[in-house]
Amino acid sequence: MGSRPTIQMVAELAGVSRGTVDRVLNDRPHVNEEVRRRVLEAMRELGYISPREAYRRQAETALRPLTLGVLLPNWEGQFRAEVTEGVRQACEELEESKVRVLVRRCETDLPQEAVELLEAMEADGAEGFAVCAVNDPAIQDWIAARTGAGVPCVTFNSDLPESGRLCFVGQDIRQAGRVAAGLLYKCVDRQGPVLATAGNLKFDGHRQRLDGFRERMGELGLPEEQVIVRETYNDYETTLQVVSEVLAERPELRGVYMANFSVSGCCAAIQRAGRTGQVHVVCHDINETVRQLVRAGAVDFTIPQDLRRQGYAPLLLLRDLLRKKKPLGTERSQGQINILCAENLEC
Repeated sequence: MGSRPTIQMVAELAGVSRGTVDRVLNDRPHVNEEVRRRVLEAMRELGYISPREAYRRQAETALRPLTLGVLLPNWEGQFRAEVTEGVRQACEELEESKVRVLVRRCETDLPQEAVELLEAMEADGAEGFAVCAVNDPAIQDWIAARTGAGVPCVTFNSDLPESGRLCFVGQDIRQAGRVAAGLLYKCVDRQGPVLATAGNLKFDGHRQRLDGFRERMGELGLPEEQVIVRETYNDYETTLQVVSEVLAERPELRGVYMANFSVSGCCAAIQRAGRTGQVHVVCHDINETVRQLVRAGAVDFTIPQDLRRQGYAPLLLLRDLLRKKKPLGTERSQGQINILCAENLEC
C-alpha cells in the first residue's frame, strides 16, 4: 500500500465510524465485541499504528541500553524458586525497554564472594543493584560507596540498613517475628522452654525475626533463659540434628519457632521423638511442603510473604529511578502480615 494507513482507512475496512475506531484504540466501553474484533483485524491487516503506540516505540528506540545487577544468596528451595521467578518476570517486562539484567548467585556466605560478584557486575556495565546478602561491613561499605557515587542500590528480603541503600523491599521482618512470638506463646499455654532457630544470624532478615520474637516473648513474660536459640543454616540435616539434640536435652520443650527454612527437618525431628502434637511449631512462608505440614497438624501457624514480588519489584524501582528519575522511598515493606493455619489454608 502506497500511503501510511490512517484511522479513516481502518474505519472503512472494518465498516465502522472513525469514532468507533477511536473507542477501540483507547479501550473505552460500549463497543460490541464483534465490532472490536473487526477493528483490531483491520488494524493488523493494514499495519496501522496509533500515534500513541508510535510515540512509545520511538521513545523506546531512543532509549540508551541500561544494565542492572541482582545479587542472590546461596539459599535453595522456596526462596530461590520464587525470587528467581520474580526476577524472570521483571526481565521479561524490561527487555522491551532495553534493560539488561545480570543475575549472580553466591555459592557461600563469605562476604568477599558477594563483593567480588558485585564488582564483576559493575565491570560488566551494571548501573544499579538489587541485593540480598549477609549483613557484613565489607558489603555495607561497597554499597555505601556506590550510593555516594550516584549508583542506586536496593535491598530485598534481608536488609542492609547501615549500607546507605536507597530502599528495602520485603516484609516488616521484626514485626513478623513479634507476631510469631504471640502465636507460639498462646500455643504453649504461656510456658517454656521454646526453641528458636535461625538460618544464619549474619543475615539481617534472620536476626531481625529472632530479635522481634525474643523481644515479644519477654514482653509477654517468658524469661530469656526459656528461649533456646540455635542456627541451622537453612539445611534439612542440620535442622533435623539441632532440633533432635534440643528435644533430647530438654524433654520438656513445648514449642519451636522456625525463623528460617527447612521446616520439614524440624517436624521430622519432633515426629522421631514421638512428640508430634505436643511440641507446637510456628514458621514462616508457604510452599507445598509447609502446606502439607499445616494440614497434618505438624505446623500450627505459618506467616507467609510475597517472595516473587521481592524478586520483581526492586528491578522495576531501579528502572523507574534511572530512566524516569522517580525517587524511591527509604522503605517499601509489605505492610500486612498474614497468618495461615489449617482452618484458612485453602483460602
